[in-house]
Parts: sequence; structure tokens; C-alpha cells
Amino acid sequence: MLRPAVILLLLIAHLCAGDPQAEARARQAMDEFMTAFNARDAQAWAATLNYPHVRFAGNDVRVYQNPGEFARAMADYPKRLAPWRYSRWESMTVVQSGPGKVHFAVTFVRFDASDREIGRFPSLYIVTLKDSHWGVQARSSFAP
Repeated sequence: MLRPAVILLLLIAHLCAGDPQAEARARQAMDEFMTAFNARDAQAWAATLNYPHVRFAGNDVRVYQNPGEFARAMADYPKRLAPWRYSRWESMTVVQSGPGKVHFAVTFVRFDASDREIGRFPSLYIVTLKDSHWGVQARSSFAP
């Protein structure tokens, strides 16, 4: 017969074990996010998110209610990031996961047209499953 303390430890271990299937789908959503971002396609980028979408950037917080609102706000984003040309994930570590949500600690790096690094940003991304769609729902960084 298991003691209550052992049962509690087993339950905690099970809850903290994560969800490999959710993690795989969330990683795919993160890669789709970066692909759309690098393509400079605001509509495709908006489609990689779940809404409302929240972005903490520096000391600012922005909430986008739907894909159209996000795409309109991001239409000139590549120009605002000049001399940015593309970005890539440097690291992506699952912090927590469950069947419908995955938290990632990431670092992304921005590059210019000469492949020189112009910024490195440790960040937190939260990917959720909403209406059968895995998408980035919240992100926090100090990136502009």
C-alpha cells in the first residue's frame, strides 16, 4: 500500500512531466511563426498566432484581438527593424507543457543583409491550442 506522501510525489511528477505531443506541435507552430516573420508576410504571420495575442516588448504591452488587427499593425514592421533582414531561433527550451499550452524560454537572433548579428533577445513565448489551432498567444522580450 502506497503512503499518501508517495502518492503525492507521483502525482506531482506526472503533472510536471510535460506533454511530448503538445511540445512537438507547439515547436512546429514556433517554426511557422519564424518562417512567416522572415517572409515579411503580415497576413501569414498573423495566421501563426492565437487571439487575443499579447506582446510584452520592453515596457510596452500590446493586445491584438484578431488577425486583421495584428496584420495592419505589423504591415510596416520590417521597415521599423531596419537594417534587419531575417531572424532565427538560437535556442528553444520547454519550461512547462500540458495538452493545450506550452511555455518556451527562447533566444532569437536578428541579422542584417550581410549576415551580421544585430540583436540577440532571450524571451518567453506561450503557445496554445485554441479552436484546433496551435499558435503563439503571448510573448515577452526586450526586443523592439
